[in-house]
Amino acid sequence: MHTERHVRFFRNGRNQAVRIPREFEMDAQEAIMRREDDRLIIEPVKRKGLLATLASLSALDEEFPDTDRDLLPLDDIEW
Repeated sequence: MHTERHVRFFRNGRNQAVRIPREFEMDAQEAIMRREDDRLIIEPVKRKGLLATLASLSALDEEFPDTDRDLLPLDDIEW
């Protein structure tokens, strides 16, 4: 894989743009771009998985009703 390639800037409406060569494509739908001195750094935004998303949620402080209090225990049900 190449680590460097010469590319040209072009205008897309009022924005300056650059085509990303195939060998530099990222497996992402979004990216974060930042400037460090005279460099542009583009990093893909990785989607969080379900477990990471759930871990980032705050705990609920409400109590949930006991919806099965009038039901037989599972051990007492005949199949």
